[in-house]
Amino acid sequence: METTRHFTATVYVVNDGAVALHHHDRLDMWLSPGGHLDRDELPREAARREVREETGLDVDLLEPETSVPVDAGRELAPAEHVMLFDIDVYPDGEVGHQHVDHVYFAEASDRDIAPEGHDEADADEWEWFTPEDLRTDDELSTEVVEIGLEAIERVESRSA
Repeated sequence: METTRHFTATVYVVNDGAVALHHHDRLDMWLSPGGHLDRDELPREAARREVREETGLDVDLLEPETSVPVDAGRELAPAEHVMLFDIDVYPDGEVGHQHVDHVYFAEASDRDIAPEGHDEADADEWEWFTPEDLRTDDELSTEVVEIGLEAIERVESRSA
């Protein structure tokens, strides 16, 4: 069986020491904003678009420095993490579909969530999780806790 892979972008949005998450009904898990890259998008462009559509927030993505000179283009700032998620796993263990997820960290200037995209979670379905909330909420996946804590730490240290 051939495994299909799609590229996605996820953003851990931080404001005042907390990260924004919503409960995704179909997947039955808490997630940060994110989604598939459009055919003509670079990962960072998709990250900004997904945040805007899902939360309405204007964010400042952390931008790791790049240093490789390129004659015929440019070096892209890397994601904080690149994750491989198995989406469709069959009873025999074969994987039919995966997401290659580019994970970014961002800072929002406020917490005024007002989704702009159609079919997005309502504003009241979003919650801001502090480090303590992340550590103590049993409904959160391991990677959401670990990456959420890292995002808060990185954004807060940048502001200090």
